[in-house]
Amino acid sequence: QVQLVESGGGLVQAGGSLRLSCAASGRTFSSYAMGWFRQAPGKEREFVATITSSGGATTYASSVTGRFTISRDNAKSTLYLQMNSLKPEDTAVYYCAAGTRAVTNSAYEYWGQGTQVTVSS
Repeated sequence: QVQLVESGGGLVQAGGSLRLSCAASGRTFSSYAMGWFRQAPGKEREFVATITSSGGATTYASSVTGRFTISRDNAKSTLYLQMNSLKPEDTAVYYCAAGTRAVTNSAYEYWGQGTQVTVSS
C-alpha cells in the first residue's frame, strides 16, 4: 500500500551535515507514524528517531539527541532527517519506515531500501 524511497545520503566530513529525505507513495502518508533506523557494518539495525503522524511528537535515540532532527511534510508526503555535527560512528545505511504507531523498535509495516551515509574523519 505504501512505498518508501530514501535519498540524500552521501559522503561528508566529520562535523558536517546531511539532510535525508524519504518520499512516500499514496495519499495516506499523513495517517502513518514514521521512523528512521540505521545499520552500520557488522552491527544490528538500530533506532534513530520517530515522529507521530501529525508531527506533533518526536523521539530520538540518545546517541543522536541534539544533533539530528526528524520532521515531515504531509502535503509533500515526505519524511526528513536533518543530521548535524556528524561523526564517523554515524556511518550506516539509513532506512525510513512507516507504521501505525511511533514505536522505537522495528515493528513498522513498511520500509524503504535505504540510503548510505558515510562520515569521514
